[in-house]
Amino acid sequence: MLIDTHVHLNNPKLHGRLDEVIENARKVGVEAMIVVGYDRATNHKALSIAHEHSCIYATVGIHPTDAQKTTDADLKALEKLLDDPRVVAVGECGLDYYWDKEHKDDQKRVFEHQIRLAKARDLPVVVHMRDATEDTYETLKKHAPLKGVMHCYSGSAEMAMRFVDLGLYISLGGPVTFLNAKTPKEVAKLVPLEKLLIETDAPYLSPHPFRGKTNEPARVKLVAESLADLKSLPLDTVAQATTKNARALFGLKET
Repeated sequence: MLIDTHVHLNNPKLHGRLDEVIENARKVGVEAMIVVGYDRATNHKALSIAHEHSCIYATVGIHPTDAQKTTDADLKALEKLLDDPRVVAVGECGLDYYWDKEHKDDQKRVFEHQIRLAKARDLPVVVHMRDATEDTYETLKKHAPLKGVMHCYSGSAEMAMRFVDLGLYISLGGPVTFLNAKTPKEVAKLVPLEKLLIETDAPYLSPHPFRGKTNEPARVKLVAESLADLKSLPLDTVAQATTKNARALFGLKET
């Protein structure tokens, strides 16, 4: 059995055919999915989906590219959502200097606020990081030890182990299957299996051989297969380990 730990079923590309997408995932052994919010609208949509389907859980957060327009009222509204029993993490949140180089202080402020919320509620934090490795690490380090995951990790293998030392899991998605993806493959080989999670980030980052097409949770099996190949392990071993890791981090019950 598999768990897709990061998927955007709240995205119109998937939400419009939700029953089909869930059934496709179920057919290949995906037992649970975590729908990730990143602003007010997607947070509420993630919760709505989680309440409608017992195999789906939600996270709520504020994406770094929205940080510059995030108000105190927005942060208060986010905090209230954490009372919902279907919420299993805070995020996705973090730092993104690829899309927004101009509001770094705002990004750090909103990121740290969400880290504090997660720690106060004993919830994991789902971390988005793009072109901001050092600042992300230094921000997280201030709050270590932490519960959380580096979502669709794209940094170096060396840095991955430094994040693991803070208490975080490393999550790998479609890029680890790409034929020219040297760094994600190095990460997969170096990080111990007990600290790895798998995800799709659907509808984005569809794995090989579907690269460039709309992704969906069923394809998390391709990520697991690639991970098994890179670690020279049976698929069942990888599936069981990453599922166990996801249940432990997010507090998911066995189905």
